[in-house]
Amino acid sequence: MANVSGSSPYLGEVPKPAGVTAARKALDSGILKGVPVAVKDIIVTADGRKSTAASKMLEPYESPYDATVVRKIVEAGAEVIGKTNLDEFAMGASTENSALGKTVNPWDPTRVPGGSSGGSAAAVAERSAPVGLGTDTGGSVRQPAAFCGVVGMKPTYGRVSRYGLIAMASSLDQAGTLTTNVADAATALGVIAGPDPLDATSVDRPVPDYRKALTGDVKGLKIGIPKEYFEVEGGAKDGGVQSEIEEAVEQAKEDLKKSGAEIVDVSLPHTKYAVSVYYLVMPAEASSNLARYDGIRYGHSVEREGSWQGSLEDVYFQSRAQGFGPEVKRRIMLGTYALSAGYYDAYYKKAMQVRTLITRDFEKAFKDADLLLTPTTPTTAFKLGEKSDDPLAMYLADIFTVPASLAGLPAISVPAGFDKAGLPIGLQLIGQHWDEETVLRAAHAYEQRHDWHVKEPPKPKEPQ
Repeated sequence: MANVSGSSPYLGEVPKPAGVTAARKALDSGILKGVPVAVKDIIVTADGRKSTAASKMLEPYESPYDATVVRKIVEAGAEVIGKTNLDEFAMGASTENSALGKTVNPWDPTRVPGGSSGGSAAAVAERSAPVGLGTDTGGSVRQPAAFCGVVGMKPTYGRVSRYGLIAMASSLDQAGTLTTNVADAATALGVIAGPDPLDATSVDRPVPDYRKALTGDVKGLKIGIPKEYFEVEGGAKDGGVQSEIEEAVEQAKEDLKKSGAEIVDVSLPHTKYAVSVYYLVMPAEASSNLARYDGIRYGHSVEREGSWQGSLEDVYFQSRAQGFGPEVKRRIMLGTYALSAGYYDAYYKKAMQVRTLITRDFEKAFKDADLLLTPTTPTTAFKLGEKSDDPLAMYLADIFTVPASLAGLPAISVPAGFDKAGLPIGLQLIGQHWDEETVLRAAHAYEQRHDWHVKEPPKPKEPQ
């Protein structure tokens, strides 16, 4: 089995289904009985497995309760086969920022699987599990789905309970699914969606039967192409769009047009500010959420090691210095600065105001279109270590996924072919609030025209 989970002990050898298995039949019938599910290790489970958020800060933690999404899939008959690797506290776009080790891309082990749900995406891509649970704050389900050639679904914020998700940014975090095809995404979303009295941000709305939306028919559907997504300055390394990805989007437009959809141009003028806004809002909320890990109430503590003689302030400082990795520290410092006296209005408040403008852009665009079509990522999977010393380049890997997250919109990434190096390309469809049905409908119709979703990564070579 490919090394999809780095040094994580949680996702071990899992027997791969051969032919039409009971799991496959279960998914096809719209239930999860007997289906293996891999769970991102930022979603807590009460099954004796650790819930670490891939951080030394939570290294020994075992949750006394299941996250609501875990409880729902278990009640639907699924089997949690293990916890998967991620960027520490979901802060990253490559699954390299993990105390458990790096995760590699099953299509090319010299490249990243994306992040932060890279472990779940890699597990689904290499067929260790037909369903993976992840979380998407700024693209952490959709971006790794694109890099690993699988389907990544982020529902509307509030559609799925966040209870039991170890919090990073509370106004952005949302549980999502990773699957090999759109039908499985519809099935899994139908199981985990719905209101939850344990999560005040979940919304009491009826959950449709998403599988009924998979008609294969997109006739009359208006699909918007936001011009700003193709006007990113610079080459691919600077946030521009890789030529093969542009070609894939152009081909997708033609495919959907041939299927009966109408392609229209739309504008999202504040898109250019989305990454800047995200990297103020998200670190600010992360700084607040992670303040609880102080070495006294929660998390790694130098005092509990038995020989510490320092002051209380020293316990705080040393515990957090040892418990958090470099990227988490970077974002905590950025967020704390943005929230500090004298800077709050200039940074966090202003970012929230621009976030509102980004949301209004989408609302205006949806007056002319039923959903939007964009690339998922500006490039295909990059090399391990390629962007580790350049945080800005790493942040730009989420340039096309962040806007929908800021607006709380549902979005999906589906396989859209391969580049010249044989690496998967992802196509993103963004829908209106609470309209996951149209997103899934269009994604499924597009998927039916190709066989990219059934292609599997090359088998790893046996060690000599």
